[in-house]
Amino acid sequence: MKMTYAERKVSISDELKEYAAKKCEKLERYFDRDSSAKVTFSTERGRHIVEITVSHGGMLFRASEQSHDMYASIDGAIDRIERQIQKNKTRLEKRLRQGAFDKTAEMQQLAEAQAPEDPYSVIRTKEFEVKPMSVEEAILQMNMLGHEFFFFRNNEAGDRHSVVYKRSNDGYGLIISK
Repeated sequence: MKMTYAERKVSISDELKEYAAKKCEKLERYFDRDSSAKVTFSTERGRHIVEITVSHGGMLFRASEQSHDMYASIDGAIDRIERQIQKNKTRLEKRLRQGAFDKTAEMQQLAEAQAPEDPYSVIRTKEFEVKPMSVEEAILQMNMLGHEFFFFRNNEAGDRHSVVYKRSNDGYGLIISK
């Protein structure tokens, strides 16, 4: 697994990076080809925060954990990603490595700028590849990322750009471009 590290407001030792790499390698049993992981370390008000984003075949798995110990935060984030995979295993089996669920299981580049006083200023910009997928796959990806909406190319509607979103009544909505 290809590893990328980012440090925000904290300096991380090589020992901690090795620990994170060892823990992320546990996730390789789910994947049949190369995958990459981005581990972001930060501190905020005495809390140690770790965000792990694993990219595999167009799917993103993201988890963030905070605690009083960086090692515990790494463990918690890995556990959350494994729970995401287990929770959605029936939908993910066709995308993950053959036999990934035989054993019981135990990003994106972000550009941040300081917010000026202008209320219409863009605070964060994200770039990602818009892949064709079904509505069901888009809902799965949205839930895996923990987002309220997801932008994709709808292969069920002639590759038109679409947005799937969570409605306040626990349902989902779909917006399709003309």
